[in-house]
Amino acid sequence: MFSESRAVAALRFFLVALFGVLVFFETVSLPGQFAHMARESPDDAYLRWPATIVSIFWVVCVQVVIVATWKLLTRVKNDRIFSEESLVWVDAIVWAIASGWVVLAGVFLFVGINATDPGLPLLLFLALVGVAVIGLLMVVMRALLRRATTLRTDMEAVI
Repeated sequence: MFSESRAVAALRFFLVALFGVLVFFETVSLPGQFAHMARESPDDAYLRWPATIVSIFWVVCVQVVIVATWKLLTRVKNDRIFSEESLVWVDAIVWAIASGWVVLAGVFLFVGINATDPGLPLLLFLALVGVAVIGLLMVVMRALLRRATTLRTDMEAVI
């Protein structure tokens, strides 16, 4: 069976790898891709900067989730997860997901209004629903953490 410490170590490795890839995306790949798009399709060149900004914003939202997850993993490792300070990091995750979702909803509406083919709006709708599910799941997990924190505080007061 995979022990908790091994799982935390593996998760940290993958979080660092993901963060590194996202830094590459936000600094090199995404700006380059949208610059290339503007050169290849001059009719859509006006979308270069809005698409670059929105894409980088989404990457930053994911990076916030990664940093908050790292901090929560540290709290798990130190057996301090059931505390009010942990809720701050869960709130950061919830707000990052909510912010990304709001921008995604705006992109969905823009694309849906201007689309001639239903493929991209349907794909964006799927992403919109998926991010909403993840965000709501985090709200529920936050509520569970709050209850567990309250129970632990009450138990420590009794003991």
